[in-house]
Amino acid sequence: MAEDQRPLNEFYDQQYNARASVADYAQYPVLYRSLSEAAHARRRSIRDVAYGPGAGERLDIFPAAQANAPVLLYIHGGYWRALSKDDSAFMAPALVDAGACVVVIDYDLAPMVSLDQIVDQTRRALAWVHGHIAEFGGDPARIVASGSSAGGHLVGMLLAGGWQADYGVAASVLHGALPISGLFDLLPLLETHINAWINLDEVSARRNSPHFHVPQQTTELVVSYGALESAEFARQSHDYLEAWQARGLPGRFVAAPGRNHFDVVLQLGEPGTPLHRAALQLLGL
Repeated sequence: MAEDQRPLNEFYDQQYNARASVADYAQYPVLYRSLSEAAHARRRSIRDVAYGPGAGERLDIFPAAQANAPVLLYIHGGYWRALSKDDSAFMAPALVDAGACVVVIDYDLAPMVSLDQIVDQTRRALAWVHGHIAEFGGDPARIVASGSSAGGHLVGMLLAGGWQADYGVAASVLHGALPISGLFDLLPLLETHINAWINLDEVSARRNSPHFHVPQQTTELVVSYGALESAEFARQSHDYLEAWQARGLPGRFVAAPGRNHFDVVLQLGEPGTPLHRAALQLLGL
């Protein structure tokens, strides 16, 4: 049971019901998995590297062809309760071909663990990558984090200030960030069916909302979402970008015409698309 038992808000519940926003949701997890399996088959990868002691604390690494390559750290979505790294390597071949090292991380899923625990796992994963990626040809000074939906939220929590020293990394550990269809203010979710598994109250929602924890460091931010997504998903990205820019931090929006909540992220692996170009720019490629 959720700690904050608020009445359902029909508007928010509809706006944040991502699966209901497309007519054919079931095709997307199948597509993610097939593209990711193909990525592992086509490019060398080191799988199931432990970044922590937990069974779910694993990541996959696609090394670059050359040393000191910029690193794309990808965090999967699934509303914190679904998907895994095994569904989330579809962008690796195109980015490796362009000169990047790609890392895809796993984390434990709600409701078996809390959102605080998931945030902690992703932060420990980033700290591990910073400390070890040079062993795999990556440049720890050029790590760019990206993720979709819940993964976009977790990218925002990596950008948030105040946690880095406790994990042994500098405030500037991220060189850039590309959250896609991210959730940056979790307060509206308290009035949706999503809170049945994420179990937030107002205090934990604020604590885990990137919008309320915009940092001071000058990491470059690019936000995006599919043009076919709901008004609330669009608002989330624009409000976060405005809060970022209000701090004087570098940030911009990249449009994704004709894309929905589930196919927009595929652009990361599609050369020539707006998000692929944005990723390359952040990576310096």
